[in-house]
Amino acid sequence: MTFQLVCEIEPPTKPDLKRVRHQIGTLSTVADTFLIPDNHIGRATVSSVAVAHEVQAMGGRSIACLNSRDRNLLGFRRDLLTAAAYGVERFLFVYGDKPASGNRTSDLTVRSMIEEAREFSPGVQVGAAAGLRPLPAWKRAADFLFVQAGFSMEALLRWREANQVEAPVYAGVIVIASERHAHALSAAIPDIAIPDDLVRRVAADRMAGVEAACERVLAIRDSGAFDGVHLIPVSRYRDVEARLSGVLR
Repeated sequence: MTFQLVCEIEPPTKPDLKRVRHQIGTLSTVADTFLIPDNHIGRATVSSVAVAHEVQAMGGRSIACLNSRDRNLLGFRRDLLTAAAYGVERFLFVYGDKPASGNRTSDLTVRSMIEEAREFSPGVQVGAAAGLRPLPAWKRAADFLFVQAGFSMEALLRWREANQVEAPVYAGVIVIASERHAHALSAAIPDIAIPDDLVRRVAADRMAGVEAACERVLAIRDSGAFDGVHLIPVSRYRDVEARLSGVLR
């Protein structure tokens, strides 16, 4: 299997797919697959299943993310039926960001979603997210794993050495778009540990976050330890494509 670049796209918060189509079209020169988040950062967005179908209609490969936070079992089965109707067969199941209201609507877990999906829709591929900690047995049985985005290559490689799995593993890389973005991420994800030096460079140069992320993508590829990268370009997808198109293809 060749090194894969899975690019996350920003789903729309309004019923307009123009920007989604632009992201897909722009990143298609470097992306092997597109990941579509679900109710991104606790805000309502167009269904990840619908956007995954849009990716496929444009000739791309997709993974629809579904979170356990916003669903009960009946709603989850509805999503699986909708996905089957659209031909969407790859999913990443996650817990979900904390909603703005602070309330969850579901007693589903990522583990129960994986079990239900395999029983309800045989043949689908289901993945799970992993932090930099020991993998529980049920996550080892996932069809693929997405490792939390971080900034320490040493920590990432130590985790990979300690967690040997047969399924493809994709290391997370996120673009720091601005100093404000860095502070917001640190507040939302305390263990992400964004280096102070990177924050200072981004504050002085708006391209510094893009350059750092692209360098990290290449370092992960060259390490040979991972099957690919889950790249989160946020709003900087044009800059990311321009930087990577000449070196990944």
